[in-house]
Amino acid sequence: MKNHKLHTDTILATGLGFIDEQHLGVIPGIFPSTTFERSADNTYPQGRVYTRDHNPNYQQPEQVLTALEKGAAAMLFSSGMSAATCVFMSLKPGDHVVVPKIIYWSLRNWLLTFAKDWGIETSFVENGNLDSVNAAVIPGKTKLLWLETPANPTWEIEDIAVWAEIAHRIGARLAVDNTIASPILCNPLTLGADLVMHSATKYLNGHSDVLAGALVCRQDDRHWQKMRGIRAAGGAVLGPFEAWLLMRGMRTLALRVKQSSANALAFAKAFENHPAIKQVLYPGLISFKGHQLAKKQMQGGFGGMLSIRIKQGETAAIKVAANLQIIKRATSLGGVESLVEHRASVEGPNTPCPTDLLRISIGIENVDDLIADLQQALSSLDVS
Repeated sequence: MKNHKLHTDTILATGLGFIDEQHLGVIPGIFPSTTFERSADNTYPQGRVYTRDHNPNYQQPEQVLTALEKGAAAMLFSSGMSAATCVFMSLKPGDHVVVPKIIYWSLRNWLLTFAKDWGIETSFVENGNLDSVNAAVIPGKTKLLWLETPANPTWEIEDIAVWAEIAHRIGARLAVDNTIASPILCNPLTLGADLVMHSATKYLNGHSDVLAGALVCRQDDRHWQKMRGIRAAGGAVLGPFEAWLLMRGMRTLALRVKQSSANALAFAKAFENHPAIKQVLYPGLISFKGHQLAKKQMQGGFGGMLSIRIKQGETAAIKVAANLQIIKRATSLGGVESLVEHRASVEGPNTPCPTDLLRISIGIENVDDLIADLQQALSSLDVS
């Protein structure tokens, strides 16, 4: 429709209108071919050479994600970690990066373990403390600021626009991990970020059956092309079936995120004053420190992720998780099913995560059932 801007829900449900041109199927097929034939004049008329960078099944989810994030281009990766580390590997030895202390643990661990060998210097700053960000940047040396908001697993909210201003003032880029908010609730590129990363395994796919990652850029520039080259050379790409499954999951992204967000808010409110709980960490609660910024920066909800801290400590927290029946004890988030995890056990002795914390990914079940499940699990604790 001419001059009509499609809503996000429609972009997702229709998959941008992709049709299987050969059979006119409303769902494009799966293209397992690893290589593509040259024409008689020795060219590739469709621009596809080899599946590592040109498989037809990448095109639809990349274009849909570009539209959702209001960017210039997108790339799929074999995992969220391969997408994230590609950004850091595009830097030069001696470059300096600034990262909050609390981010996705696997990336934090990679920065602590491998980035130094790569020649990257990393400064970790206090979450939610812009003064520490300003103090950490080094003009001429700092090339990247990276943040995750809400920050996993304590859900601090960072001001993307201010971080972007700091980065651009010194000629650096800002990359934002938008996995938790998803493009349904936040579009960092419109707030000044240069790159957006997704662990597409989580909300984008939403069914706990695909390992995938993605990057989206604000400008398709020389740096973006460098990262495209890193992806192709390293081979960290999805298989065609996984790309097809990812697109299938993305079609219901808007519905799933809205429902899990509504469930999480009701769930958080139900336990905000429970006698066995020290604190409920959820940006949707008025009592949460970053609530007002989250309200400004996240549109239409506060996400499906929250954490609870148990008054009696680590042993009691693990006991509560063990007594849950509907909410499953498993790593990951963003699926239709609710999951719980004692994060400190996963992250190990160097974790910044409180040992009394349970991270909960709220799914799309009936929220009354989820509330009843945690209530019965908490009843095993003596709070007299």
